[in-house]
Amino acid sequence: MNYKRIFLIVMDSVGCGALPDAARFGDAGANTIAHLSAAAGGVSLPILQSFGYGNLTEIQGVPPVDRPRAAALRLAELSNGKDTMTGHWEIMGLKTSIPFQTFTDTGFPPELIRELERETGRKVVGNKAASGTEIIAELGPHQMKTGDLIVYTSADSVLQIAAHEDVIPLEELYHVCHVARELTLRPEWKVGRVIARPYLGNPKDGFKRTPNRHDYALSPFAPTTLDRLAEAHYDVISVGKIKDIFNGSGITAHHGIVSNHDGMAKTTALADTEFTGLVFTNLVDFDAMYGHRRDAIGYKLAMEEFDRDLASFLPHLKDGDLLMVTADHGNDPTFPGSDHTREYVPLFLYANQQRGKILPDADTFAAIAATVADNFGVQSPDYGTSLLPLLG
Repeated sequence: MNYKRIFLIVMDSVGCGALPDAARFGDAGANTIAHLSAAAGGVSLPILQSFGYGNLTEIQGVPPVDRPRAAALRLAELSNGKDTMTGHWEIMGLKTSIPFQTFTDTGFPPELIRELERETGRKVVGNKAASGTEIIAELGPHQMKTGDLIVYTSADSVLQIAAHEDVIPLEELYHVCHVARELTLRPEWKVGRVIARPYLGNPKDGFKRTPNRHDYALSPFAPTTLDRLAEAHYDVISVGKIKDIFNGSGITAHHGIVSNHDGMAKTTALADTEFTGLVFTNLVDFDAMYGHRRDAIGYKLAMEEFDRDLASFLPHLKDGDLLMVTADHGNDPTFPGSDHTREYVPLFLYANQQRGKILPDADTFAAIAATVADNFGVQSPDYGTSLLPLLG
């Protein structure tokens, strides 16, 4: 059958086992969900368990089931990378052959920093991989005294610039980020996103990032299934950072979020509205708050919260709706460092009155794009095979 509405939810970074080529990325043996559950003494995920999660990989506290409620399988990543943009772009049908550059271990090259200082007239401090809240706490007092730019990166292909709104006005920060975006279009410095990270506060009471974040992203290098849906006049509604990841391409409406829980609340609210097409949700806290920070306990609690939110969401699904839950890469909190890990990702496909089953592994995340395209009758991506004929 075909579905009027599809809800696609990305559990950002929740991988489920090392890919065959993981050793090439330094990730042999990684398994985000298996290792976080073991490190945390088990995890309780009754909804995802009923979907067949424990049938895909060993998860402490989530045994396999004989009759899964969803169609469940693992997807391998075809693209050459393990970052957010690569994963999401492949989910929507693109294969990235040349990975986005990251500067996690070294910081940005001195030549780039000198160019940025020359073009903006401000000095740069930081220039390392860091948590945004931690580097602002570390360097915020310095910036308030000097007006220097706080530049940092992460495991993703991203250059982030933090500035106190009372020290560097928003318009200037946005101009600085525009300059950085132009500089980082050069092949040797190309990053996927430049992000303005404004904040307020003081050393005594602490600093807090404001909602005035702005992303300067690269657009996908070719049309995605999102573009095909929008061109065919379907609704394509993003929740969370999906709009930023695709630089707005193919998005017809957008809802920002402040947490995983807020993302699920907004997705649930959308289920009670009338539309025809796709809701595409990213839940980034798994990755940003727990994976990169190597916090297995926090990760476990976030997974359990998501499972409860999923239980609240399911009654809002109508006949003619399809729910797809997946991930975009791994981020094993038991691995050294703070980088993503090269892993399979789970995919669960659930609809009311549909019988579940365990399906064979698929060789690309683009199986999702192919399924969505097949469902709505738009042009299929170059990669991936639709799973629609296997449902029912």
